[in-house]
Amino acid sequence: MKQTLKTTDIIALGFMLFAFFLGAGNIIFPPQAGQFAGEHYISAMGGFLLTAVGLPLLSLIAIAIAGGSWEAISQELPRKISVLIVVVMFIIIGPAFAIPRTAAVSFDMAIKPFIGAGSDRLAIFSGVFFMLVIVFALRQGRLIDTIGKLLTPVLLIGLIVLSLGVFLAPQGHIIGAKGHYIDMPLASGFLDGYNTMDTFGALLFGMLMVDAIGSKGITQKKAVARYLFFSALIAAAGLAFVYVSLFYLGATSSQIAAHAKTGSDILSIYVQSLFGPYGQWVLSTIVLLACLTTAIGLTSASSEYFSRLSGVGVRYWVVGVGVLSAIITNIGLKQLINLSIPVLLALYPTIIMLVLLTFIRHKLANPKLVYRFVLAVSFIFSLIDVIHRLDLNVYWFDRLPLLAVGMGWLCPTLIILVAMLVIDRVLPFKLVQSQSIH
Repeated sequence: MKQTLKTTDIIALGFMLFAFFLGAGNIIFPPQAGQFAGEHYISAMGGFLLTAVGLPLLSLIAIAIAGGSWEAISQELPRKISVLIVVVMFIIIGPAFAIPRTAAVSFDMAIKPFIGAGSDRLAIFSGVFFMLVIVFALRQGRLIDTIGKLLTPVLLIGLIVLSLGVFLAPQGHIIGAKGHYIDMPLASGFLDGYNTMDTFGALLFGMLMVDAIGSKGITQKKAVARYLFFSALIAAAGLAFVYVSLFYLGATSSQIAAHAKTGSDILSIYVQSLFGPYGQWVLSTIVLLACLTTAIGLTSASSEYFSRLSGVGVRYWVVGVGVLSAIITNIGLKQLINLSIPVLLALYPTIIMLVLLTFIRHKLANPKLVYRFVLAVSFIFSLIDVIHRLDLNVYWFDRLPLLAVGMGWLCPTLIILVAMLVIDRVLPFKLVQSQSIH
């Protein structure tokens, strides 16, 4: 029997996935990167779009190709290593960093301007925020209807209003670039895209999307992959639209937000300048909805996985993840960002290469050999990037290309990838040849 979805359901799936992605990091990092990039904002934005839109899109397609699960996409790795990687990803994008960050950004940008700062106020807000997250996450069977058909359209209206304002009435002119954006805007933007954590999110949301599609009666593998691909395209288009707007906002913000310390400060100042006294209400609506939907998606995805891994009911994990996230939120936004950067630098290259290898796996004669060598090299050199980021002495690697911008892993990994592909093609031939001689 042919399994199909209505157009409205496909759009709702795409909207739901877009809302899952569009969270705290997606809002606060592009304005700051745009301001630093200045006249080079187009190049920097191109690099950012590669990691914050291109890689998540490829990751979702890889999930669909592999069979809809993490186990399928990581099947060439030792079981314990595969489990370790996905557990670390879920911890990072779950209660340790990404989920608390949604609440911290919501408070900083949407609530604090009205009620002021204070640890007691943050504690109360985070408690209410995660109560809502838990309630929505427990209603997993209705995620598409709740988020895709209700919350996301409201979020999109707010984003469209903001984007039109940014392009029609920019609040300043574009000035020169700063720092690494002067000489390496593309690489700097690429690295900034790590902070969104969207490639991690794509692998995790991909599994959640397979379940959501299944809840609509679509169970055939090809049909699931097709609708996941369509949903991914919708989400990617939405993210690209948002990032282009926010990068241009940042690039034209130097006059009015010259002393802003964070992307959230730039965005707040700009929106209030653009829309006047009503600007904060527009921004608060966008931020609250974006962060709430992402927190719901991350809580649902991580709880689903930990439930399967542990055998403990998913409802208990939803409550546990929500409570733990509320506690960690009170560490503060700046501390959360500082803690997450070294972990992202260490793990992101391995995940990038794992996704890319998925597309050529069917052509490999020795996939285990290729996977393990390439991923091992990417991880080892990513640790060198982390050491360099922490200002520890790595002078013997100073000539490593792109080390200065945190991408020292790239050239060694590409070299070993090419070498392993050559070995993969030659090794089977030599084995067959030697067997025929004897």
